[in-house]
Amino acid sequence: MTDPTPSTVLPADHAARSAALDAADPLARFRDAFVDSDEVTAYLDGNSLGRPTRAAAERLARFATDVWGARLIRGWDEEWYGLPLTLGDRIGAVTLGAAPGQTFVGDSTTVILYKLVRAALSAPQVAGRDEIVLDAGNFPTDRYVLEGVAREHGATLRWITPEHDAGVTPGQVAAVLSDRTALVLLSHVAYRSGYVSDAAAITALAHDAGALVLWDLCHSVGALPVELDAWGVDLAAGCTYKYLNGGPGAPAFGYVRADLQDVLTQPIQGWMGSAAPFEMGPAYAPHDGVRRFLSGTPAIVGMLAMQDMLDLVDEAGIAAVRAKSVALTEHATALVDDLLLPLGARYASPRDPERRGSHVTVDHAAFEATLPLLWERGVIPDFRRPDGLRLGLSPLSTTFDEVRVGVEAVRDALVEVLGRAGGAA
Repeated sequence: MTDPTPSTVLPADHAARSAALDAADPLARFRDAFVDSDEVTAYLDGNSLGRPTRAAAERLARFATDVWGARLIRGWDEEWYGLPLTLGDRIGAVTLGAAPGQTFVGDSTTVILYKLVRAALSAPQVAGRDEIVLDAGNFPTDRYVLEGVAREHGATLRWITPEHDAGVTPGQVAAVLSDRTALVLLSHVAYRSGYVSDAAAITALAHDAGALVLWDLCHSVGALPVELDAWGVDLAAGCTYKYLNGGPGAPAFGYVRADLQDVLTQPIQGWMGSAAPFEMGPAYAPHDGVRRFLSGTPAIVGMLAMQDMLDLVDEAGIAAVRAKSVALTEHATALVDDLLLPLGARYASPRDPERRGSHVTVDHAAFEATLPLLWERGVIPDFRRPDGLRLGLSPLSTTFDEVRVGVEAVRDALVEVLGRAGGAA
C-alpha cells in the first residue's frame, strides 16, 4: 500500500504552529500535573509507559509511612481486600463504558488474557467448538498465549493477516468465522500501526456466529472512548502503565460481562478468588461475581499510581482526551510528512484519524541506528523491529511543541545516520 498524498501541510515555521496549537489547547493545564525531568527533552513513548503524575509521586511516598507503616495488616480489612474491585469499577466507569461489578484489577496482562481465554473455552455456549480467531499483527503475548492454549485444548488457530499500516477489519473477521469458532481475540488498537478496529461491528459478527469475543485494550484504555457494555463485549483485558500511568509493571485489568460470570470457570484457582478467602478452607469454591477471577494476593502498591491518573482523565472527560489525541497525531503526521518522508521514511499508520489511536508509526531502515542518538539527546520515541519508530502521544501529558521538538530531532538523527552511510535510504 502506498502513502496517499499528505492532506495536512504545516507552515515552514513549525515552532510557531506548535506554539499556536498549545495556546489553543483546552487541556493544556493538565501538563503541569506530571513529573518532569531535565534529562528528557521530548517524551514520545506514552503508549509504552506513561509519565508519573505529581499526585501519584506524593501518594506513593505517603503510603509507605501513613498507610503501610501505620495501618500494617489492618489495611486488608480497611481497604486493600476490596481494592481490586473498587478500582476496577473506577476504571470501568471512567474509561471502559462498563457498569459496576464487571471489572477487576490483578495479575499481568498476559496472565489475565490466559485466564479469560481458558474461561471462554469453558463456556457452555461454545461447547464443541474448536477454533480461535486471531491476527498475525497482534502483540506477541496475545499470540503466544493463544498458541499455548490451543496446544493444550487441541484447538485450531484461524489467522488473519492485516495490512502493515492498518489492522483487522470486520470483513476479514467475517471471512474466517464459522460454526466451529469458539473465540475471537483481537486488539482494539493495533500495537504497531495504531489502527482502531471497529469493535462494535466485529463483536456483533462474532456473536452472530455463536462465538465469544475477547478484546485487548492495552493501547486504547485512557486514550479513546471504549463502550464495552454498549458494544455487548464478552471479555476484555488491558494494562494500566500506558495511558493510565500506573507505573512500570502496574497490574492489568480484566472485564467479564455480568451475565457470563457465573457460567465461566477461571483456570487459576487462588485464595483471593475463593468464596471465603480468610477462612482458609480445605477446598476451593469460587466467589460470587467478578471476584472469582482474582487468584493470588493483589499488588496493592502497584494499584496506587493509576488512581490519580484516573482522576485526571475523569476531570478532562474521555471525549476531550480523544479530541486532543487526534489533534496530536494529526500534528505529528504533518511533521512526519514534512520532515521525514523526504528522507525516505514511510508513514505506517492509518491516515484517517478516526481509524488511528494515539500513536503514529513511521518506518525507515535506518531508524534503529538513530535510537541511541535520540536517547542521548533526551528524545524518547519507541522502536519496533524491523524498522518502525512509534511516536506515542499521551494526550494529557504531551504538548504540541514537544511533538515538534521530537520529530525535528528524529530528522536530525536520521540525516546524521544517513550521512555516515553515504546517504543510502
